[in-house]
Amino acid sequence: MKTVRRDEVRFTGAHGNTIAGDVYRGAREAGAPVLLVHGGGQTRYSWAATAERLADDGMTAFVIDQRGHGESDWVEGGFYRFRDYASDITAVAQSIRRHDGVRPVAIGASLGGIASTLAQGAQGDLLRALVLVDIVPRMDPDGVNRITGFMADRMEEGFGSIEEAAEAVAAYLPNRKRPRSTEGLRKNLRLHSDGRYRWHWDPRFLSGEHSVGSTAEADMRRMEEAAGDLRLPVMLVRGGSSELVSEESARHFMELVPHTRFCDVSGAGHMVAGDRNDIFADAAIEFIRSLGEA
Repeated sequence: MKTVRRDEVRFTGAHGNTIAGDVYRGAREAGAPVLLVHGGGQTRYSWAATAERLADDGMTAFVIDQRGHGESDWVEGGFYRFRDYASDITAVAQSIRRHDGVRPVAIGASLGGIASTLAQGAQGDLLRALVLVDIVPRMDPDGVNRITGFMADRMEEGFGSIEEAAEAVAAYLPNRKRPRSTEGLRKNLRLHSDGRYRWHWDPRFLSGEHSVGSTAEADMRRMEEAAGDLRLPVMLVRGGSSELVSEESARHFMELVPHTRFCDVSGAGHMVAGDRNDIFADAAIEFIRSLGEA
C-alpha cells in the first residue's frame, strides 16, 4: 500500500515566471520542509525517488522544475544566469516559509546547489540547512566542458525517437547501468511539431545572450564568497567518480566552510542521486535528522 502522496504545486519566480513543482507527503503528520533543486538540463523528476524517501521518513519534500526546465516557464528575455536561478530559489524558499512557518532545508544538485548557495548568501537567513550535491565553487573546467558539450550536441537537431536519445545518454554515461524503461528519459524530452524529440529545457539556457555561462565567472566568485559566509549546517556530497568535483576542490570547499559534513559516494559520478540514490538518500536523511526539531 502506497503511503506517500504527491500533489502538484506552483510557485512564482523572481520574474513573475511560473515554477512547476510537486510536494510529497507521507502518512505521518507532515514534518519539516525540504526543497530539492535539480541540476542544469534536468527536471524535478530526477528527485522523485529521493523525495519519496524523505516523505516516507516524515518530511515534506518539495521538488521544482527550475526556470526554463520541465514544465516551468521559459523566461521572457532568456534570463538564465546563475543569479537568476538564485532569485527564484529565494522566492520559492520564502513562499514555503510563509506557508509552513519554518525555513526549508535545500538540497541542490549542480546548478541547484549554486543557486541555493547564492540565494542563502544574499539573504542570510533564507534556509535552515544546505546540502550541496557534487558542486563546489571551483569546478573542474574539463568536466564542465564535457557536460555542457553533451547538452549542446543535439540541442537543436534533437532525436528521431526516445530510443535514439537513450543511446546518446548511454554513450555519454557508459558506466551507468542502462534503465530497463525509457519512461524516465521521456520526462526530459519534448516532442516537437516536426516529429523530433528535444531536451525539455529552453536552448537559450546555453546559447542565449543571458545564458548560464554569460556571467558564470563572476557568479562563481560570488558563490565562493557566499560559501565563506555560510553559518548554517552544510553537507557536501561528492560522487566518488565525479568529473566535476575533484578531491582537491572538495578539500578547498571544506576549508572555506570548516563545519561542513562530507559524504563521498563510491560508484557515483556527477549525477549522484541517479547513480546511487540509496546511499545518497540515507546520507541526506541522517543529516536532516541531526538538525533536530525545526
